[in-house]
Amino acid sequence: MTTTLIAAVAAAGLLLGSGSAAAQVGKIPDGLTRIFDGKTTKGWHVSRTTRHGTTPNVFVENGELVLKQRPFGQGGLLFTDKAYHNFDLYLEVKAAWGCNSGIFLRSTEEGSAYQIELDQTRGTGALLGEGMRVSVGARPTEAVNKVWRIDDWNSFRIRMEGDAPHITEWINGDQMFDVQEPVNDKIAGKTAGLIGLQLHYGTVYDPAIAETMNFWSSWKPDAAYRFRNIAIKELP
Repeated sequence: MTTTLIAAVAAAGLLLGSGSAAAQVGKIPDGLTRIFDGKTTKGWHVSRTTRHGTTPNVFVENGELVLKQRPFGQGGLLFTDKAYHNFDLYLEVKAAWGCNSGIFLRSTEEGSAYQIELDQTRGTGALLGEGMRVSVGARPTEAVNKVWRIDDWNSFRIRMEGDAPHITEWINGDQMFDVQEPVNDKIAGKTAGLIGLQLHYGTVYDPAIAETMNFWSSWKPDAAYRFRNIAIKELP
């Protein structure tokens, strides 16, 4: 095979690889069922007991679930009405720069949960504990810097199985981590909980600070987090 042909094949492989990741955005995987209908917030509710806040501005626009602060500085959590134990979750998010959010897994109504961090400045895709300690946290691989699209739609697929959960995450089709927790970290031994979308409280915002990537609870005034194509499959 000539050098020119080898280079062409390699380039084609790179294109196919990036195309494969891109193909994960905009299409719900087979076998998963929508839990956001794209028209209403049916099946979802705002928590009235969380410390994050209780008056977020949540609405549907252009088939997207939109979360904004109301008033500025006031956050909240939007939860599924249904609790889930073992599941395969898929969703797409368009993150606002300068804002912090998260995907809550097996959450209590108060917001104690395994959390997937959503913050383009400091570790989007990281596995953290919210309102509880997580035995084994995780951060995405270096590939996240290649596949993540700033100010655009990105897909998350999260599989969670077992009382002491085995958690696997993909972003835009690329696996980011695969973690087995040694124990169930949930309060009182709960093994099921709500799926939640976080609207982080906090009024700290300064473009100069944002550029240094040095904040964690910031929310840019009138900015929004947008979610779409939210679907799930319950697993045995």
